[in-house]
Amino acid sequence: MGLRESNITQLKNDVYDVLVIGGGINGSVSAAALAGKGVKTGLIDAGDWAGMTSEHTSNLAWGGIKYMESYDFRLVRELCKSRNHLMHNYPSTVQEIRFLTTIMKGFRHHPLYLWAGTWLYWLMGNCFTRMPRLPSLAALNREEPIVDTSNATGCFEYSDAYLHDNDSRFVFNFVRLAMNSGCAAANYVESVSATRTNGRWQVQLKDSLTGETFDVEAKAIVNACGPLADDYNERIGVKTEHAHVLSKGIHIVVDQQTPNKRVLAFFDDDGRLFFVIPMGNRTCIGTTDTRTENPRPEVTDADVDFLLKNINERLTLDRPLARSDIISTRCGVRPLAVQADAGQGRDFLQLSRQHHIDFDADQAHLSIFGGKLTDCLNVGDEITERIASLGIAVPYPKYRWYGEPPDSVRDEFFHQARLMDLDAMTSAAASEPLSTRLWRRYAANAIGMLEKIREDPKQAEILIEGTEYLRCEVGQAAQREMVTKLEDFLRRRSKISMVSDTATIRQSDGLMEACRILFGDDAQARFDEYFVARGVEPSAEKQSPADAEPLGHNDVVAADGEVSEPLNW
Repeated sequence: MGLRESNITQLKNDVYDVLVIGGGINGSVSAAALAGKGVKTGLIDAGDWAGMTSEHTSNLAWGGIKYMESYDFRLVRELCKSRNHLMHNYPSTVQEIRFLTTIMKGFRHHPLYLWAGTWLYWLMGNCFTRMPRLPSLAALNREEPIVDTSNATGCFEYSDAYLHDNDSRFVFNFVRLAMNSGCAAANYVESVSATRTNGRWQVQLKDSLTGETFDVEAKAIVNACGPLADDYNERIGVKTEHAHVLSKGIHIVVDQQTPNKRVLAFFDDDGRLFFVIPMGNRTCIGTTDTRTENPRPEVTDADVDFLLKNINERLTLDRPLARSDIISTRCGVRPLAVQADAGQGRDFLQLSRQHHIDFDADQAHLSIFGGKLTDCLNVGDEITERIASLGIAVPYPKYRWYGEPPDSVRDEFFHQARLMDLDAMTSAAASEPLSTRLWRRYAANAIGMLEKIREDPKQAEILIEGTEYLRCEVGQAAQREMVTKLEDFLRRRSKISMVSDTATIRQSDGLMEACRILFGDDAQARFDEYFVARGVEPSAEKQSPADAEPLGHNDVVAADGEVSEPLNW
């Protein structure tokens, strides 16, 4: 019996203190906090973990500098503190990065005014990061010659943070943390209905893969459905103070445009911030900000044209970026919290990502609205406090449920890695030592991976060509990461499908072996399912990139040919 199946069996056979519905960042930290503090917790998601908003972020953990313009200093202060807290507790994963912002002529504020704002931002963040600076345009030209300064009036540089790996991986690690603490968690399980009877919630669940339905009993429910939260509350008859408006954001991923590890920031034609973000030897450009009613939006030609136009006007390239340069796209929605009876008419561009938790003590029902990666740890703690106020026992209220393992565990891992000379196995084209990468992704679980490599050195070999993913990592995903579909692995446990187009992925000799490790007898079916959905022939014979159809779920167009060097992700 696999991990998912055993957890579904556990869900069927127990009564829970809390059932968390939705496995994005809000739901995963809620489950991790509750389970870590001893609350009997269940966690489900109708799709895969981090399968909606949480897989389409800019991979940034930032203190909300854009809210300085609206003088929302309280929010900026809170987000800066949250960012610092995240960086302190996840030093391998959430790291400082510089933002170099270029101001064009005609912008609504003078560069010196903005620069002064960055100093206030730095002070509000307790001077936790490096100091801001005001480079000259000549310095900008030397440091980032890719930036077109012909129409610029100035620039400034400050610090925020970014996720070294992808956002979905960050979210899943909280799901795994919850399971480590006894949480019964299952993806592709939908809550069909829920009724309150005799002081308990009777929740009907449906296994989306088998069609089986079953009931779970819980004392309280946490609705962490993100952009679908309103729909779920309406379905089960719960009224709330807040509701969501949705903003669509897309990013495009192209080949690396600058070798420097900093974010290039600009204001687009509408006066909103957008970024050129390093992603290994790829570059991510975005994001748009468009009102939508669709919680599952699609990339449109207008979205792509908007980003290409704005970036080409601000960079000096040998040739303008075109659709043929786009390797993949990311498209999701930001759920923005508003007052349910008054917020729908507001200008959504002025809305913040601040989270709100609506709490109905009589119904033992909580709904999480808004939120972002930066303040996720606060969400977990706040949910636990409200659950405790219902009289549900929290046996270990002071347990520290988040953060990387103690220094002694980290030191032991790197000591063992040195004894094995693990970093000598690192590919010459890799962006960092192998030991660093394994620790960042798996923390204490990486120690067990060292044992596998000691027993079989082939476990340290790259399994999927054109990536940095090792055979032992695929085994880890199969055993501990509830990979149910190939997309779960390629897009959310890793970011292979973001940095390599569908046709190139299809060419990998090791991909079918990875499928056999992940899915056993279902390997061919999962392989075919993934590529058929993306318009690529999944037959056993390889296609050349020229013959394969590259358009797929995350792709606009394929890159030319195969990747000639490992992708640094």
